[in-house]
Amino acid sequence: MEPKVFYDEVAESWYNIRHWSLFQEELEELNERWEGGKLLNIGCAHGSDFLPFDREKFELYGLDVSKELLKKAEDYSSKFNFSPKLIAGDMRELPFRQESFDSVISVASLHHLLEREQRIKALEEIKRVLKPNKEAFITVWNKRQKEFIRDNKIVQKTWDYKGKELTRKYYLYTYGELKKDLKQAGFEVLELKPEKSYQIPFVKEFSRNILSLIRKP
Repeated sequence: MEPKVFYDEVAESWYNIRHWSLFQEELEELNERWEGGKLLNIGCAHGSDFLPFDREKFELYGLDVSKELLKKAEDYSSKFNFSPKLIAGDMRELPFRQESFDSVISVASLHHLLEREQRIKALEEIKRVLKPNKEAFITVWNKRQKEFIRDNKIVQKTWDYKGKELTRKYYLYTYGELKKDLKQAGFEVLELKPEKSYQIPFVKEFSRNILSLIRKP
């Protein structure tokens, strides 16, 4: 099932179950690290990853392929009293001018693209809309996490919803492969690390997620 179809279908359930950001601490650190300005959240879903950012510092923009999730983002932002500009669109063809943003985040979105050519295109689009010497934060799932270590690079996950089993596919990265793709797209790689909740950070290769902090030269 295509991501747009899947997330349109499960938007209400997703809003209820995934109500809070999985990367609250990491995003709070970025709120302190970054000076502010225009921030783009690619694959924003219902908008939980906006919450750690200071609305006085940042002008918030959210893009998602699912219009139903964007409706939930309107509900979410009203609930928490902030006002992002929400746009339906594809991360492979961002509807923004070159060098429009001071920062970009993309949490668990890039790995929905199953072909490397398409993932590189999405990364190049992030680079295009980011201002020079500005940073982006991108997370993907790790191939070597315990759940997937014996699986192929493309996995299928099932979501049980209203008596139906809905499926979507993900591409699983390794640390080295993500670093290669980020460099291929023209970024300087500042950090590749596991999530803060990972219990053995000195052996990062088996973390659930790979978190990247990158800079446009």
